[in-house]
Amino acid sequence: MSVVLGVDIGTSSSQGALVGPEGELLATATRLHQIRRPQPGHVEMAADIWWAEFVDLSRELVAARPDVRVEAVGVSGMGPCTLLTDDVGSPLRPAILYGVDTRAGKQIDALNDRYTPQAIVARCGSALSSQAVGPKLAWVADNEPEVFAAARRLFMPSSWLVYRLTGEYVLDHHSASQSTPLYDTHARAWYGPWWQDLAGQVRPPPLMWPGDVAGTVSASAASETCLSEGIPVITGSVDAWAEALSVGAFRPGDLMLMYGTTMFLICTLDSTITSPTLWSTVGIYPGTRCLAAGLATSGAITEWLRDLFGSVDFGDLLEEADRSGPGAHGLLMLPYFAGERTPIFDPDARGILAGLTLSHTRGDVYRAALEATAMAVRHNLEAMTDAGARIDRVVAVGGGTRGTVWTQIVSDVTGRSQQMPTHTAGASYGSAFLAASALGTPDIDSWNPVASTVQPRSETEQDYQALYRLYRDLHRATAGIAHALADRQRDSHLADCPRQKEYPT
Repeated sequence: MSVVLGVDIGTSSSQGALVGPEGELLATATRLHQIRRPQPGHVEMAADIWWAEFVDLSRELVAARPDVRVEAVGVSGMGPCTLLTDDVGSPLRPAILYGVDTRAGKQIDALNDRYTPQAIVARCGSALSSQAVGPKLAWVADNEPEVFAAARRLFMPSSWLVYRLTGEYVLDHHSASQSTPLYDTHARAWYGPWWQDLAGQVRPPPLMWPGDVAGTVSASAASETCLSEGIPVITGSVDAWAEALSVGAFRPGDLMLMYGTTMFLICTLDSTITSPTLWSTVGIYPGTRCLAAGLATSGAITEWLRDLFGSVDFGDLLEEADRSGPGAHGLLMLPYFAGERTPIFDPDARGILAGLTLSHTRGDVYRAALEATAMAVRHNLEAMTDAGARIDRVVAVGGGTRGTVWTQIVSDVTGRSQQMPTHTAGASYGSAFLAASALGTPDIDSWNPVASTVQPRSETEQDYQALYRLYRDLHRATAGIAHALADRQRDSHLADCPRQKEYPT
């Protein structure tokens, strides 16, 4: 039987999936990893881990099903990331990750002064934020000039895997459209003047669409991965867009809600919409547009709480949170534990837990965390509709959809139903679909039909309306204090832990 392989490099894990010709999930595998936080606001990962985990996943999955033949490979990864290498593709430092890395605040201010925010949004579709690649390149130039001087190529996780598999240096249009301000979203091309200003001697990667065949598996890559030499490898893209594709959420009016280490929202549009509080990007397919939003943390908070509680089973925590009930017995949390991305674009926002008493339980605290992420989702949905986006249906995907407590809370808080697909493997499954598309014309609705729908409960509406107003008020009331504390955290870290000069890969 001919099958396809999809691999995704995520924030906390890498996942692989073998998928059959009718969309059947034949085998999956996962590798857990850690990101580096060398100082507040800095979030990094060594690219060698990405390739090592791809090799491990590929070999495990091929060995698990010796009765099948892998005919094409799909890849995706977290993004937009900033990985600088020399001219032969050797990393010069760890990759700087997407919007969870907030180091480039000064560079954002400088670039806004240089180009003006209006010109950046008009040309690129999105304002500069911690998500943007351009300011992070400027940060490297300012703080690590020897690294920047040696840089010749720019990669993201998906394009790095393509390079290691095929030797081809390419990037997809969607990832490029998140590389603000380097990409002209109207011309669908790198914008030469700003690229030259920010990236200098770095050679811009040729652009392709995510489903295009970037190249074929080389002999050396075949020997490492146990894949066959010569099979096609697609260009790939950012994981959230591959996740949206995996559940068929790529038509105008569709919104994908991804439950993961962070939470991501993608609304597909029938025309271009820009907003200073959201990201406007090109889509997976030529001619498509998206409006996107993202929390800086979601599952990361639940994992952090689980560790604090002594690595208790997630199932037990969810059961306790369910018993706590709407409103968590009067607790309210702001989920800004790593700053926040959309719609407030505030890297110095901080997590807050308000209303604590001696009678509260860990179930109440865990419930408050789940409700906090739901409140942030609602805030982003309102920003999208205020910008003019039409949201006809919401499709959920990701590890957080397992079980019903979290998804039910999100539906209750937002007042929107969520369709749950048959397969929730996520980006690896979407990348496998793109690989299958390179071989033929599969239908994602047949591959991954809707299995169930989570409906909002009318009995919770009044409580959550009141709690949402308090949530918005709490951020406004505490933002100044959070910023002052963020300054103290930076000062404390710089006094105790000088910035690292060496970057092992």
